[in-house]
Amino acid sequence: MPSTAEVKSELVRIPVAQTGERIAEVATVLRLAGGLHTISGRIALEAELHTPQIVQRVRKDLAQLYGVRSEAKQLPPTSTRPGAPQFLVRVIDGETLARQLGLLDQRRRQIRGLPNRLTTGAQPELAAILRGAFLARGTLTPPGRSVGLDIGCPTNEVAMALVGAAHRLGVEAKSREIRGQHKVLIRDSETIGQALGVMGATGARSAWDELRKARETRATANRLVNFDDANLRRSAQASVAACARVERALEILGDEVPEHLRYAGSLRLTHREASLDDLGARAEPPLTKDAIAGRIRRLLAMADKEASARGIPGTEASLPEELD
Repeated sequence: MPSTAEVKSELVRIPVAQTGERIAEVATVLRLAGGLHTISGRIALEAELHTPQIVQRVRKDLAQLYGVRSEAKQLPPTSTRPGAPQFLVRVIDGETLARQLGLLDQRRRQIRGLPNRLTTGAQPELAAILRGAFLARGTLTPPGRSVGLDIGCPTNEVAMALVGAAHRLGVEAKSREIRGQHKVLIRDSETIGQALGVMGATGARSAWDELRKARETRATANRLVNFDDANLRRSAQASVAACARVERALEILGDEVPEHLRYAGSLRLTHREASLDDLGARAEPPLTKDAIAGRIRRLLAMADKEASARGIPGTEASLPEELD
């Protein structure tokens, strides 16, 4: 069962040789996990990341692609960051880098969405965008009562850009605002596997698909078992009801029951769990299912008519309360 940490661990080990893909990934990571801040009149670029491996990948890309040296440190746990440690990557004089990445507009303001040149790129760049988004703020919920791949986004524009990139890759995703936070959501199990494959997490996708298929097989088996149980319960209830009515019919008619109808009723009472086919096969001489059913219907109808004429309860009066 692939977890969020396992998926990120696989993604961060994917070698990427093409410069365009590396730029798309690192720009997306910095947009979702960070922000621009003014420190002593200079624009600093910061990003909070979850693992040392992601930190190392981002710093390596910044150094090799842009010749930028960055700082990294572990953040102390707080009420908003309990449990697992987080790390801060910072570029102190980051204005030029932010412009090169497309994260800063002409008025020195951080863009609302993702850089347009990234979201209009080729499929490998779009896949790198999704990979960077998941590395920055993605979570994976294993199949259970709820299942989902979520990516937290700083703005609605970022969420919509990611949804557009996913759709261009054939992955159905949706944008939602949940408790004040914008998110990209994938809730279909098969589509989640597809998204993992698109991002490059082939191992996680294989494990996910195996788990999904196993759960679907168990669910199908459970549905069949429940269906069979329901059929058995209905058959048992029908048998109890039929026997109760036949007993009441024989009681009402007494010696006035035609012999062929009495014989059919006696077969029903003697073999209470048998189907109509079985009753017909047990008759001497053998009868068809329809012949047995017809005789029992005529027996009940005759008894109900007699009961009505005499002003006494009919055959249905003998049914147990739970079958009324």
